Amino acid sequence: MELKIKDKDIRNEIVKKIEELSNTNVFRCYQCGKCSAGCPSSPFMDILPNQVMMLLQEGKIEYILGKNTHWICASCFTCSARCPKDIDIAAVMEAIRVVETRNKKDYISIYEIKEEERKGVPPIAFVSAMRKLSS
Repeated sequence: MELKIKDKDIRNEIVKKIEELSNTNVFRCYQCGKCSAGCPSSPFMDILPNQVMMLLQEGKIEYILGKNTHWICASCFTCSARCPKDIDIAAVMEAIRVVETRNKKDYISIYEIKEEERKGVPPIAFVSAMRKLSS
């Protein structure tokens, strides 16, 4: 007797949120590897984009958040363009970053940085950080 697991049975709340933010069904990925093969950032990633998709399908979001892949992703859309299932993997990576920053991971407070250190940082760096870390 074969056990059939519906994809909704293994989706946790964070995976559902990632799917909602990216407007993507992660269960459409069938692991062809084209996204990873064409990714210019893959040599610098802990895990490859297709592995991220597999881990999302398995609900292992904590493992993904412990890696650097979603931060290394350049959002160049090569993965999304190469996907035979038209999955927007770049949007999934962005959604993972959003979920992580909404949980205040890598959150910075300008006022906690010493004034002498702040003087050496270009103001645009703080503007960029605030845009990236706000939701």
